[in-house]
Amino acid sequence: MASDSESAELGRFLRARRTQTSPQHVGLTVGPGIRRTPGLRREELATLAGISIDYYVRLERGKETRPSPAVLDSLARALRMDDQEHHHLRELAARAARYTPEPPPAPSRTVRPHLKLLLESLRPYPAYVISRSMDLLAWNPGGLALYAGIADWPATQRNLARYFFLHPTARDLLTDWEQQITGCVSRLRAVAGTAPDAPDLTQLVGELLLKSPEFAGLWERYEVTRRKPATKTFHHPQVGTVTLTSQVLHVEATPGQRIGVYTAEPGTPEHDALLLLDMTAPRRAHASS
Repeated sequence: MASDSESAELGRFLRARRTQTSPQHVGLTVGPGIRRTPGLRREELATLAGISIDYYVRLERGKETRPSPAVLDSLARALRMDDQEHHHLRELAARAARYTPEPPPAPSRTVRPHLKLLLESLRPYPAYVISRSMDLLAWNPGGLALYAGIADWPATQRNLARYFFLHPTARDLLTDWEQQITGCVSRLRAVAGTAPDAPDLTQLVGELLLKSPEFAGLWERYEVTRRKPATKTFHHPQVGTVTLTSQVLHVEATPGQRIGVYTAEPGTPEHDALLLLDMTAPRRAHASS
């Protein structure tokens, strides 16, 4: 028996994908007149997927929790899902079908000493350890200073999603701010889909839904595809405009933790800027939270 939240999450994802898929995109001809339903109607999707309308309605309402792999594949094809969306659909269905008497514990926030040593060894390249909910857990000098102004927040408030949406500097700092916030919400949506009751996520999401209309709009769209650019350009108030190569590494044996690193070729203006950022970063910003 699945929990109500997990069953509902499967339905929410299907409904979001359905209402954002146009009939033309899936090859349907729309007749004259005004369609009151955005995207596909339920009966249109059920027909495209080869399942009954009653069965699909039960799926979307969270009443049916054990769709077969064939049904999931048919829905994914009908909605033209990409590989990430298809994988997310399968994960939601798997969780909805399982009996989960209590939510799993949140991933550890403890950063092991050798990871902190690794961050220091990467200087002057900005680097940090981040949690699944985008909390900054540890950093080297440039890793915090790159996100201008975030060091002014208490350590417990330093979260990249919170920074992107709520810090006044973020829009000017990030040249592709809209792309960054879209990817940020997609990541949180993907994680929340398989851990809908996790306290570390629900508290952050609740805050951002209340304080940021941009976040609320993106959250409603329920996109889980993340297209991370290989380079990012920052208009930094201290070191000027720099374009850096970004890399994210998953931490072995610590689920949910990742290492983010920004690099630049030695001898370039960008590398000189990172040297300056590393040297001038506030000393209090070096310790982990």
